[in-house]
Amino acid sequence: SHIYKKNHDVTKTWKGKTEHLLRVDDHDFTMRPAFGGPAIPVGVDVQVESLDSISEVDMDFTMTLYLRHYWKDERLSFPSTTNKSMTFDGRLVKKIWVPDVFFVHSKRSFIHDTTTDNIMLRVFPDGHVLYSMRITVTAMCNMDFSRFPLDSQTCSLELESYAYTDEDLMLYWKNGNESLKTDEKISLSQFLIQKFHTTSRLAFYSSTGWYNRLYINFTLRRHIFFFLLQTYFPATLMVMLSWVSFWIDRRAVPARVSLGITTVLTMSTIITGVNASMPRVSYIKAVDIYLWVSFVFVFLSVLEYAAVNYLTTVQERKERKLWERFPCMCGIPHSKTMMLDGNYSESDANSLTGYTRNQMVPEEGKQEKMVVHLAMSNESNSSRKRGLKGHVGLRIIQNTHAIDKYSRLIFPGTYIFFNLIYWSVFS
Repeated sequence: SHIYKKNHDVTKTWKGKTEHLLRVDDHDFTMRPAFGGPAIPVGVDVQVESLDSISEVDMDFTMTLYLRHYWKDERLSFPSTTNKSMTFDGRLVKKIWVPDVFFVHSKRSFIHDTTTDNIMLRVFPDGHVLYSMRITVTAMCNMDFSRFPLDSQTCSLELESYAYTDEDLMLYWKNGNESLKTDEKISLSQFLIQKFHTTSRLAFYSSTGWYNRLYINFTLRRHIFFFLLQTYFPATLMVMLSWVSFWIDRRAVPARVSLGITTVLTMSTIITGVNASMPRVSYIKAVDIYLWVSFVFVFLSVLEYAAVNYLTTVQERKERKLWERFPCMCGIPHSKTMMLDGNYSESDANSLTGYTRNQMVPEEGKQEKMVVHLAMSNESNSSRKRGLKGHVGLRIIQNTHAIDKYSRLIFPGTYIFFNLIYWSVFS
C-alpha cells in the first residue's frame, strides 16, 4: 500500500490536466477559428531537407521537406504562470482544427511514419499553434528542353488550401523569403541548384472562388561535363573518323565503304541512346541539332565517295571507248600498250621495249587520258626501270580525285565553323 501511494500513475493525472487545460471536448473543432468572422491568417515556412530526384522523362521532381503552419486558435488557450508551451504528437491533431493545405500539381505525397507519424503540434498559452510535419512529395515540373543539355530549369512546389477560400483562410509566407530554408548539403548528380525563392498569388477556380497559393521556386542548371563525355565528344570523333576516307585510295572500295558505313551506324546508335532517356517532345533540342548535323557530315562523306567512285567509273569507260576507237596506235600492237593505275608488273614494262617515244603519240592527245606509253629502246635496263618508276609515281598522285582534295579542306572547315556557331549560341 505504501509503494502504491508513492508510485502513483503520473501520466493519468497529467492527461486529465491536459484535457482540462486545452478544453478539447468543450468546443466544436470542425469549425475554423473565429468562424463567421474575418479570414484567419495562417503563416507557413518550409525547410527543404533534400531534393531527391529530377526526372526528364516524367517531367517531375521529388522533394522531402518540413512543412510548418502558424496560426492562433483561442479555443486552445490555457492559463500558465511560466508561459511555457505544450508539445504533442500526431494523436492530438485528429481532435482539433488544422489547416487543410495540399500540394497543387502533386503526383504522389506522403507523411513519414517511421517510427511514428512525423507530426508535431506545439500549443502556447495564448492559443498560438505551431503545426509541423515531414513530407515527401513528387510534383509536376513543366520543363523546356529546347536548349538541352545546355539548359536551366525552373520548377515550383505550390501550396494551397483545399476547402477555404481567401475569405476564410489567408495563407501567407510567415517571414517572406526567409520562410524558406534549405540544407547546405543538398546536391544533385546532373544539376547545380542555383536559387531557391518564394512567391505568392491568388488562384481562381470558376466553381469555388479565389484561393491563396504559395510557391516554392528553385532554379536548376544542368552539368554539361557528363554530356560532353558521353555525347558530344564521341559524335565529334565519329565525324573526324569519317574524314579519314578522303586520304584512302579511291580504288580501295572495301576500306572506304566499310569506314563510311561504320561511322553512320555509330552516329545512329548515339542518337538513339540520347533520345531513349528523353521525353518525346515535339520540338528540336540543342543536342538534336548537334547530333543530326554531325550525322549529315558523316553521311555526306559516304556520298562523297559514291560520287568519286561514279566519276572514276565514267572516266574509265570513256578511256575504254578510246581504246576501241584507236586499236592501233601508230604501229604499236594493242598488246604493247598499258594503262597505269598504280598497279603494274615489271614484265609489262619490259614488254614495251623497242618502241620510240615519237611512235607512241596518239592522234588525239589529252591531259585526262589514262593511257601511258613508254619507250625504252635506247636505254639500259636500269634506266628503263627508273623512268618507269617516275611515271608510276606521277600516276599514283593522279589517282587522288579532285573531289577528295577539296573535301579534305571543305569538310573540316565547315564543321569547325558549325561548332563555333553552335557553342556561341547555346553556351
